[in-house]
Amino acid sequence: MEHRQGRAIALLALFALAGCIPRGHPPAGYGEAPAARNEAPSSAARETASSVAQPTPAWVAHKVTPNARAIPDSVYVVKPGDTLRTIGNRTGAGSEAIARANNIPPPFVVRVGQRLRIPGGRYHLVHEGDTGLAIARAYGIPWSEIVAANDLQPPYILRTGERLLLPGARGQTPQETLEQRAQAFNIDIDDLVTGSEPAIAQNEEPKKATASPKKPLRTDVAVAEPNNFSGRFTWPLTGRIIGRFGPTGDGRRNDGINIAAENGEEVRAAADGVVAYAGSAIAVYGGLILIKHGDGWITAYGHVGQILVTRGQSVRQGDVIARAGATGAVNTPQLHFEIRDKRAPVDPLRYLPKRG
Repeated sequence: MEHRQGRAIALLALFALAGCIPRGHPPAGYGEAPAARNEAPSSAARETASSVAQPTPAWVAHKVTPNARAIPDSVYVVKPGDTLRTIGNRTGAGSEAIARANNIPPPFVVRVGQRLRIPGGRYHLVHEGDTGLAIARAYGIPWSEIVAANDLQPPYILRTGERLLLPGARGQTPQETLEQRAQAFNIDIDDLVTGSEPAIAQNEEPKKATASPKKPLRTDVAVAEPNNFSGRFTWPLTGRIIGRFGPTGDGRRNDGINIAAENGEEVRAAADGVVAYAGSAIAVYGGLILIKHGDGWITAYGHVGQILVTRGQSVRQGDVIARAGATGAVNTPQLHFEIRDKRAPVDPLRYLPKRG
């Protein structure tokens, strides 16, 4: 009994700090050395994900307290002085959901006397600093489903006072143990791309990137993305390709490529950009860095042993951002490298220079 309680407490601690507890099967993009293709991640590999060397503590989302309010479908007649935001506050529905339900285009003007359909459902009221992932975790709902239900668009920055529709929301039942709740939530790279920025005020602008890892942006501010992509990528390191893009033949899919490396080898930014994430929240990838390059282009660097950049830091193509390692669910030093175009993984070999 004491052993089970101890294990539950440990799981809850990991759940709170890392933002996820992976399921038994790796998410899409799981990379590994050929010799380990049919092996499950070892306990040693999972432990290394939380011991990646970083210049500053990993970014951690603050806990969100569930506040969802369920409302029925209804009809609202617009009164003088009403805006979609005030109508949302009066009805409990999200103003964005009301706009979608009534085909109201930007700048979302309503007319006095207009009859609006108010879509029912459960809505979470966003507070300052809330991240999408923390909201999803609070309700045990995949963040990707919340993104789809609310038709969220780039740059995926939430605003205080916004109401998010919760699809298929469920709360923790009295019979649900800490272990079950921890294992019921899982995130992937796309979740970090779309759900890791903290909510900011309606009239607030995201902060510009910092040039130094020693002066990271505060964790309660959203990071501005680059305006434009430079147009080309370079190799993050040289080495033999040991895992290619696409199906791996064992029911899984690699969303990037895996490049053999020497332990401690320098990993370089493939293009100019801003660091969107640096940490180890996805255990199978170990040390993971995500860089946004503008125009919807994103690169990911996984299994690194030492992270040398921080969230919100600007980087130039060729800058050293990490040192290679064998963290996460791999047993040989290597780099898992992805290129994503508007969230969709693409084959990096189509965009990297040809090797001689």
